[in-house]
Amino acid sequence: MDPELEAFIPFLPQLDMDDPVTTREAFAEIAAAAPAPDTSTMEVEDRTVSADPDVAVRVYRPHRPHQPHRPQGAVVWLHGGGGVFGDLDTEHPWAAGVAELSGAVVVSVGYRLAPEHPFPAALDDAYAVLAWTAELGVDPARIAVGGHSAGANIAASLALLARDRQGPAIRFQLLNQPGLDDRQETWSARNFTATPWMNRDRIAAGWRHYLGSRPATPYAAPARATDLAGLPPAHIATAEFCPNRDEGIEYALRLLRAGVPVELHQWPGTFHGSQAILSADVSQRQIAELGATLRRALNGG
Repeated sequence: MDPELEAFIPFLPQLDMDDPVTTREAFAEIAAAAPAPDTSTMEVEDRTVSADPDVAVRVYRPHRPHQPHRPQGAVVWLHGGGGVFGDLDTEHPWAAGVAELSGAVVVSVGYRLAPEHPFPAALDDAYAVLAWTAELGVDPARIAVGGHSAGANIAASLALLARDRQGPAIRFQLLNQPGLDDRQETWSARNFTATPWMNRDRIAAGWRHYLGSRPATPYAAPARATDLAGLPPAHIATAEFCPNRDEGIEYALRLLRAGVPVELHQWPGTFHGSQAILSADVSQRQIAELGATLRRALNGG
């Protein structure tokens, strides 16, 4: 493991995925203790997307003094948290960072959480926001979807759903350490039982909450999809010591076999969510790459 990351492992909080309410409170406290991001270079606005029910979003619109008349590209951004915890406030530093680094409008989605709201609630919320974003005054031909972990799962599901419904066009999908397969049958899912932050048991609990009483479908667990043709180009990033590692790599390979352009980056020495340790050189490189990838995908450079 990367020594800069390993030094922080004893200080990582222990989240109980079987107690969602306490987990949300603990995670919110951790996030609130972090320094507030510098948003002086952008407009930040809380909005409500009309849906059933309505969806809270936070819109980050970077200032562009050199291209004031060209519509900006946009990213529908889905936070992580196993589908169980996380919200607009805990994701605020990450969403602001994505906006700053990419130059795109970022629409951070406050989707409903399990187990109170199991699948397909979060996906329905994300789809409503995708349709709303296309009418936000951004360039509708330059809209990406992306997120971390469970958010990356929802982003991948959103790409499948938009394709099948012939819904709003998605230019690109950014899947960072995605959890895509509820079956947990890959080598990494079976063997990484004691990895930092997220391990096999915590991920299994997240899937139980997210699926509720429903069987998994490709829209809940995109690894179950049999046809990946016609999906947007993808960037998939995986962490070496992450139970989700192999399902992300396999999904990238299957996208390639279906004719979808893919950039795959497997980060050695990292674990699930370790990029939150901002002082580590590898974390800084990971975060910079996410922003640069979106900038290239939406702006051509």
